[in-house]
Amino acid sequence: MAKIFCVANQKGGVGKTTTAVNLAAGLAQHNQRVLLADLDPQGNATMGAGINKATLEGSIYEVLLGMSDIRSVRKTSEAGKFDVLPANRELAGAEVEMVELEQREARLKNAFAAVADDYDFILIDCPPALSMLTLNGLCSAHGVIIPMQCEYYALEGLSDLVNTIKKVHAKLNPELKVIGLLRVMFDPRMTLSQQVSDQLEQHFGDKVFKTVIPRNVRLAEAPSYGVPGVNFDPQSKGAQAYIAFGAEMVERIKTL
Repeated sequence: MAKIFCVANQKGGVGKTTTAVNLAAGLAQHNQRVLLADLDPQGNATMGAGINKATLEGSIYEVLLGMSDIRSVRKTSEAGKFDVLPANRELAGAEVEMVELEQREARLKNAFAAVADDYDFILIDCPPALSMLTLNGLCSAHGVIIPMQCEYYALEGLSDLVNTIKKVHAKLNPELKVIGLLRVMFDPRMTLSQQVSDQLEQHFGDKVFKTVIPRNVRLAEAPSYGVPGVNFDPQSKGAQAYIAFGAEMVERIKTL
């Protein structure tokens, strides 16, 4: 039975998609069966996994509206060795169309139920805004992985996100909890980064993942080649960090 995790942060540009794609590839290297669900209409996770969003015959849009099922539309990332539930711009229209549907916040959860035995992990790349799409992700998940930069504004956004997770936990999904905070784009030369990192460890304790993802050019270059950074340059510091993070996730779910 798959463990389902959202990669979420209401702040944009914090490395959600980079984390989702490279965690999927890192987990695959640890022999885990992984499905990456792209819940962002920009389709960046789809492209980053090497799947052309412009030529899709079916996507997560059809799944959410009940026109298709996951097995019919999922694709395989040849480079990353994991499956992808892809997205493109059509997904933006789902927001409006889902408003009148029954169990609108549980559409994704119900769709995952059919493939839960096919995977060890299902990762959801959420859009930055708290929308009906993000709500579907949170309602289907066992937990949330929060990637964040170690800077002042990130702390403000974190408190908003934690409050949102508490509300969803209370009203819609009692299984939902924060699995951990992942420090990304970390630059140890900056005093502020180190200070914020220390604050996170003081306030959140073991909720902060031990793995730290460094700022890394090779991770940034990889999406333009349609290859996860983990596979694009396996020896780079960023790739090594995400492989280590995959191992840490495998260990962490044993204690959930």
